[in-house]
Amino acid sequence: MIVEYARYKINEQRRQAMERDYAEAAKSLHASEHCLAYELSQCTEDPAYYILRMEWDSEAGHLTGFRSSPTFQAFFKQVKSYVKDMEEMRHYRVSGTVARK
Repeated sequence: MIVEYARYKINEQRRQAMERDYAEAAKSLHASEHCLAYELSQCTEDPAYYILRMEWDSEAGHLTGFRSSPTFQAFFKQVKSYVKDMEEMRHYRVSGTVARK
């Protein structure tokens, strides 16, 4: 499993639209055989910042499988206007776990 983090900075006038658009785009993530989980979180200290966290079956599953699929086309159609707001996007290997109580 690989975890992808994308960090966005969204101005106040576009935040509600972004949340709506990502809620719609999440349908494509849910439909993908490669996407295991996803969440969009807004920073509490500075509401302009969002983190999109996505779990993928593998990096190739994301970059080759998902991105070459019709599902990606539907996803990207919903979120393409936010690409310029993305400050960082990286893939991470999980190196430890945290137990929840």
